[in-house]
Amino acid sequence: MIRAAVAMLLFATPALANDGFGGIAATGLQFAQTDAIAMESEDLFIGLDRIRVTYTFRNITDQDVTGEVIFPLPPIALQALMTSDFNIHAGDRDNLVNFTASVNGTPIAVQTDRIAVIEPEWSPDRPLSEQYDTPGQDVTDILRRLNIPLTIDIESVTDRLFAMTPAERAEVTANGLADHYDGDPANGFPAEVWPLWSILLRYHWTQTFPAGETLTITHEYENRPPGGLFQWRDPPEEEWEQVIQSRYCVDAGTSRAIAKRLAPSDGTGIAYTLDYVLRTANSWAGPIGSFRLTLDKGATENILSLCADGVEKTGPTTFEIRRQNFTPDRDLEILIVLPQSG
Repeated sequence: MIRAAVAMLLFATPALANDGFGGIAATGLQFAQTDAIAMESEDLFIGLDRIRVTYTFRNITDQDVTGEVIFPLPPIALQALMTSDFNIHAGDRDNLVNFTASVNGTPIAVQTDRIAVIEPEWSPDRPLSEQYDTPGQDVTDILRRLNIPLTIDIESVTDRLFAMTPAERAEVTANGLADHYDGDPANGFPAEVWPLWSILLRYHWTQTFPAGETLTITHEYENRPPGGLFQWRDPPEEEWEQVIQSRYCVDAGTSRAIAKRLAPSDGTGIAYTLDYVLRTANSWAGPIGSFRLTLDKGATENILSLCADGVEKTGPTTFEIRRQNFTPDRDLEILIVLPQSG
């Protein structure tokens, strides 16, 4: 049933149905917990295919503060890439989401680390922020020692795993890094190998915040949210529909609008679920002085829903939320429903 598959799509990303594709949650810049640097303002733009953030930071002390500013991606499970489509660049590339950054308007060089982890067992109740705070057991050194590439290019990884010596294969198995299946080639069942680790990327640079001064940092990157086939009926009746209704605060008017928009295609469309971890802002000193969030749903016929107060429509496809002295207490979870084209 498509409806059951949709429930899996929206709430069980590591085990996506055939009509869905995986993606990654988004976040902002991280810094070691500090009482020295305050975030005076944050201007956040979230679109279906782009995220852009401009911060104004102030060093509230009388001494320069230097440290690593980090932008992390959540772990990308290689096994998920083997079992479902994924909303990322095909194959691999060094700058996976085309991340760029500038300080006071000047582009800066950004370093990229690739780290391999064994993630904790998936749980539907695990907070988004834990993907960044506790991504899993670091197995990078083991992979490097065994000459296993730190890539999300599945073919490169499986080629290396198949080419391993018996001793190497035993070590990989002992460390819980892969499952090997010898298969039955004589009866048409080929050997298989399944990598069990995930790859995460961390973009970072060393930044000095001058004593008593402000600094403007802007970063931008491709948004790669999960999504897939989506059905809706109004009023929602099934349990999974009610879970969606609650999670994304789909009110009665929005529910009717989604059903009407999808009616020409028998109630079927496409949905994207955009997650953004806001609580990283709490690692800086005090609340965000001035916060503005701009959401762009991409096209006038698309329907957007999220749990937030004070959402104002500012254009044909854009919505805005403003806050003063803002301390985020929850992360953003956004639903965007698109009618099928053609």
